[in-house]
Amino acid sequence: MSPHDPHNDKQGIRQRKVDHIDLCTREDVEQRLTTTLLEEVTLLHRSLPELAVEEIDLGADLWGRRLKAPLCVSGMTGGAEAAQRINLELAKVAQRFGLAFGVGSQRAMLIDPALRDTYAVREVAPDILLLGNIGLVQAAQTPVDKVRELVRAIEADALCVHLNPAQEMIQAGGDRDFRGGVETFKRLVGELGIPIIAKETGCGIAPQTARQLAEAGVSWVDVSGAGGTTWVGVEALRAKPGRREVGEDYWEWGVPTAASVLFARREGLQVIASGGLRNSYECARALALGASLCSMALPFLRAVQESPEAAEAFATRLIDGLQVAMTLTGSRTLADLQRAPRLHGPNLRRWEELE
Repeated sequence: MSPHDPHNDKQGIRQRKVDHIDLCTREDVEQRLTTTLLEEVTLLHRSLPELAVEEIDLGADLWGRRLKAPLCVSGMTGGAEAAQRINLELAKVAQRFGLAFGVGSQRAMLIDPALRDTYAVREVAPDILLLGNIGLVQAAQTPVDKVRELVRAIEADALCVHLNPAQEMIQAGGDRDFRGGVETFKRLVGELGIPIIAKETGCGIAPQTARQLAEAGVSWVDVSGAGGTTWVGVEALRAKPGRREVGEDYWEWGVPTAASVLFARREGLQVIASGGLRNSYECARALALGASLCSMALPFLRAVQESPEAAEAFATRLIDGLQVAMTLTGSRTLADLQRAPRLHGPNLRRWEELE
C-alpha cells in the first residue's frame, strides 16, 4: 500500500467519501432493471388475526444489546467532515428508536487515526447496537490487533467486513487482488474475539459464497443484494470516460436481495437483509424469508440530508408499517412472521433452484 497511491492517501479517501455522499444524495444510483425480487414474496392476509397490536413484540436481542425493532441504519459513511454530521444525526435516530447503526468503511482511520471523530457516535447513542466496518482486502493486509483497535476506538459491538470486488473493479485505482479472503475470515473469526459480519455491498450473496463463508466459520452475513443502490454505478458516475462505460455495462450486476437471503439461510447463516429495501412491507417480506434484521442506507441518507426530523419520520413509518404486517399475518413475534404462510413468484423460484 503505497503512501503515494491516490486510492489510499488521506486526501483521496476524503474526496471519495464526499463524492459518494453527493452522488447518492443527488443522482439516480439505483439499478434500473434488476429488482430485489422481494416483490415476488406474498404474505397471506389473515382477516382473523386474533391479536391486539399491543401484544406484538418487534424486539430482538443481539450481542448484548436490545433492539426495539429489527432495523438497522446501514453503514454508509465516515472519513470526512461531511460524514461526521450524517453519522451523528443518524445515530441519534437509532438511539431514539432502538435501532442498530453501522458506520461506513473505517479504511480512512487506518490511514489517518485522527479521522476517528467522523465515526464516533457513542456520545450521542450510548445504547445502540453499533457495527464497525472494514474492507476484506484491508483486513487481509492488517494485523488482527490493529483491526481490533478500529472496533474498540469507536466502541462497536461487532465488525462488518465488507466484500466489494465489483465496486473496486470500476473504481479508479481500486483494489485488484482479492486473494486470501476465505483465510482472512478464518483468521478474524478465530482471533478477533468480536462478532464478525460478512457484508456485501450491493451485489448479493450467491450459493457458493454462502458456503465459503459458513465453512470459514462466519455466522452472520449482511447480504446487500442487487435491486437497490449499485456501487458499480456510483463508481461509474465518478469515473473517467472509458472506465465509465465499463461501469455502465455492469450496472445491473448482482444476486437479488430475496435470493441472497434464501441462499444464506440455506447454509445456516444468520442474515441481515439489505439491498434495495425501501419500505416496511419489503422489510416484512425479508424477515419472513428468514432475516433477523433489515438494514437500509440510501433512504436514511436522503432523509437526514433533508432534515433530522425527516429521518425520524422515516423510522416511525418503518416501525408502524412492520406492526401492520405483523397484525395482518397474525404474528405476535418475529419468529411467528417467519412461520407465516407465503407465496414465491416464478422468478424467485428460479433463483431458489440454484445450488
